[in-house]
Amino acid sequence: MSALNRDWFSRNSVTDTISVRYDALPGEPEGCSAEIFVNVEEAWRQGTRRAASSPARELALYLAHGLHHLAGADDNTPARRQAMIRTEWQWVKDAERHGLLDDLI
Repeated sequence: MSALNRDWFSRNSVTDTISVRYDALPGEPEGCSAEIFVNVEEAWRQGTRRAASSPARELALYLAHGLHHLAGADDNTPARRQAMIRTEWQWVKDAERHGLLDDLI
């Protein structure tokens, strides 16, 4: 993840999630190509350490964060970051309530 973070964002640090949107290929609609890279090892570590989490919840949170960025959300200020976190935790709770995290990890 540190190599990807350096290549995409010129940051020399490990991160939990990287979202990358690609320009559309000729003949494709705009914004149809993207990738989300998640740090599964970190999700496992944090999910076993945090009292309110689990590895599956943590991984789902990282995926939600990546999708949120691809949808246009930004966490470049503390207030925006907190707003994103609140929304993403709600998505994860909703997914969990519907059994969608049962076999995630």
